[in-house]
Amino acid sequence: MSIPSPRPRTTPATRQDPGPDVVCVGETMAMLSPLDSGPLATRRSLALGVGGAESNVACGLATLGHRAAWLSRVGADPFGQRVLADLAAHGVDVTGVRTDPERQTGVYFKDPGPDRTGVHYYRRGSAATRMGPELARLPLLGRARVLHLSGITAALSGSCAELLEEIVVRRAVPGPVVSFDVNYRQALWPEGREQAARALLRLAGAADAVFVGRDEAESLWGAAKPEEIRELLPGVPLLVVKDAGHGATSYSDDHGETFVPAPRSRIIERVGAGDAFAAGYLSAFLDGRDATARLRLGHLVAGATLRSRSDIPTVPPRAELDRLLALDELSWTALNTALDKEG
Repeated sequence: MSIPSPRPRTTPATRQDPGPDVVCVGETMAMLSPLDSGPLATRRSLALGVGGAESNVACGLATLGHRAAWLSRVGADPFGQRVLADLAAHGVDVTGVRTDPERQTGVYFKDPGPDRTGVHYYRRGSAATRMGPELARLPLLGRARVLHLSGITAALSGSCAELLEEIVVRRAVPGPVVSFDVNYRQALWPEGREQAARALLRLAGAADAVFVGRDEAESLWGAAKPEEIRELLPGVPLLVVKDAGHGATSYSDDHGETFVPAPRSRIIERVGAGDAFAAGYLSAFLDGRDATARLRLGHLVAGATLRSRSDIPTVPPRAELDRLLALDELSWTALNTALDKEG
């Protein structure tokens, strides 16, 4: 699959000429979490932040030097104001976001535990659930090089599902590469796994680039191995199968099958790591890097998230990332060992 050649970085003199590298579409919510790693039920103070799968990707791409925009709806409330302010502070263009005076901004709570961080959502009837196919007509989408969406949006409401059908299946926005992260969230699908399996397979099969976890593919479709997932999605030009700490495999028309192991890392929290991987991968994709470099950058950005309580990590300087991407295979393996020892 080919994409337009990289554009120069934005400067004041060129800012009006290029469109965004990536437009990410989906819900972002206010996030409340304990100040430490203690369980939610015993904490008396919580920190306020924001989080959402697609906006996490937008923030990651902006941090890596790309022009990223986020489209959605937020409520006319303090939480909506916080979402817009935080994303803008990360360098994300939020000028296309609609403020809804009738609906609230969604909220979720993080609940740290000894083995994993639980998440409790309060998003039913939120402003973002009113997104619909009319959003696909916004000129900003057509000016992007990549449109990034996820299966979370498909489960929020009927109109949100129609929006994804319009962009991913009907291709109402010709030109941009359509990137789709399956992002299966069981609690969001009222009719159960079978409903989710059908809907998400249809969307994934129509996208240009697909991100899917091996575990969620097994849960949804009974496909336990990367090659089995590829058999389910044979026509997707670019498929990336993530397998947690093991590694990731990509299948593409240009590079065939490529596997890159994940550097072992100390894990503080897993929330947001998949979004970070997508941001790193798409960054290398936009820069025209090869399949190995794309997977490596995905792992490096995801690793920074795993070692942080933030969904949007501080990534190493680009010069350091470039050095790591240029390592030979043996040195990359040694990097795994070094990171493992640090943990």
